[in-house]
Amino acid sequence: MSKHILLGISGGIAAYKSCELVRLLKKQGHDVTVVMSRSAAKFISPLTFQTLSGNPVLTDTHDDESSGNGIAHINLTREADVFLIAPATANTLAKITNGVADNLLTNLAAARKCPLAVAPAMNVEMWFNPANQRNIRQLVSDGIIIFQPNSGEQACGEIGMGRMPEAVELADLLPDIWSAKPLKGRKILLTAGATFEAIDPVRGITNLSSGQMGMALARACRSSGAEVSLIYGQIQTVIPTGLYSSEQVVSAEAMYQAVHRQIHQQDAFISVAAVADYKVKNSSEHKLKKDGSGKTPIIELTENPDILTSVAALPNPPFCVGFAAESEKILEYGRAKRIRKNIPMLVANQVSTAIGKPTNQITIIDAEQETSFPETSKQQAAEVIVARLAELLQ
Repeated sequence: MSKHILLGISGGIAAYKSCELVRLLKKQGHDVTVVMSRSAAKFISPLTFQTLSGNPVLTDTHDDESSGNGIAHINLTREADVFLIAPATANTLAKITNGVADNLLTNLAAARKCPLAVAPAMNVEMWFNPANQRNIRQLVSDGIIIFQPNSGEQACGEIGMGRMPEAVELADLLPDIWSAKPLKGRKILLTAGATFEAIDPVRGITNLSSGQMGMALARACRSSGAEVSLIYGQIQTVIPTGLYSSEQVVSAEAMYQAVHRQIHQQDAFISVAAVADYKVKNSSEHKLKKDGSGKTPIIELTENPDILTSVAALPNPPFCVGFAAESEKILEYGRAKRIRKNIPMLVANQVSTAIGKPTNQITIIDAEQETSFPETSKQQAAEVIVARLAELLQ
């Protein structure tokens, strides 16, 4: 959904990240208008943002050419769907907290009608300064959204909290501001990625799952207001930011244990992980080597625990959503799997159009209906799955 985003840039070295942020937001189809403080213009040229956004850039309260009536601080926030300040320096945050409006950026914050979000960026000592922390608490109390800074190496050479979130993280989180929240207050536990069953210290049994579907679902649940806990195996994609918790495991047994440590008090369990059905019974402590005899080692398999079935069999189970990736008879096997595992909802798909690919073609099967969708991006598929989950939870 295309939005008009007002992007404020205050004077910090992290302003360079906002160039990539504008590019990503434009790529998503949004209209971006950039407003810069005078000190921000000393770090990055306004012309850079004008070129990236395709819109004029305003830099102070007297720069009203685009508004034509001298009240840009009123007009811009009336036209925007959301106002994001990234980076937001300690100085800018302090001004907004106390209602100071001495430049166009802070005038906009004071006169706004649209939601305001800030992405703080500052030295670690400034971030933890009691006055700054007091300002952050007040901003939250005032309904302003805080995109928490990351920890890491800073421009000054120090290491700690205060790095502005990366552009890709902000572009991912920003749509949460205007998205519907049908899962608000719900707790969702989700598994994703491929498990790995060791044959010896360097070899094992796994599969081609990239984890993309699981991460798309985690993102869709978070955007819908849920508190999302993620347990994941091997993945070939990025973990979404803003999750309640995430834990990486290796084997199916480890995933089973991790799920059962967290499953209590969850409202729903989404089992997306491609879990190995079997593990190696006689795995070797040392690397198996060829000895020239032509004999191959005998590998014995034994069944792994069935995570989804075990959760569905709990005395008071959460709402369970399973996946069935099949190479044939997709609907027939999907229906049978839903009944066999005694779960209320299952998503069936074709292995060849799903595993390791950015797209998916799904059919949602539940007790009330079966709904098939055309091949689409995994993020779009995740959104329709979460929409149905929200309906059934209600």
